[in-house]
Amino acid sequence: MTSQIKNSLISRIRDSKDLSFLRALQTIFDTSEQALFQPTPEQSESIEIGRTEIKNGDFFDNNGVISEMREWLEKK
Repeated sequence: MTSQIKNSLISRIRDSKDLSFLRALQTIFDTSEQALFQPTPEQSESIEIGRTEIKNGDFFDNNGVISEMREWLEKK
């Protein structure tokens, strides 16, 4: 399926004479090659803090969180 789509696109691009269309495609390709998400300095710091906490074992596993939530909900 992927190769069919690629071949179809290649053929259509090769046959196109529409310069604005080709420029639009170039923009799409250029944009898709760039990083889509650049964290802010504050986000990078938060990510690093989280990684350090995980490395130090300072986190809750999924089962523990679900168990605590169930206990809390039963009290409501």
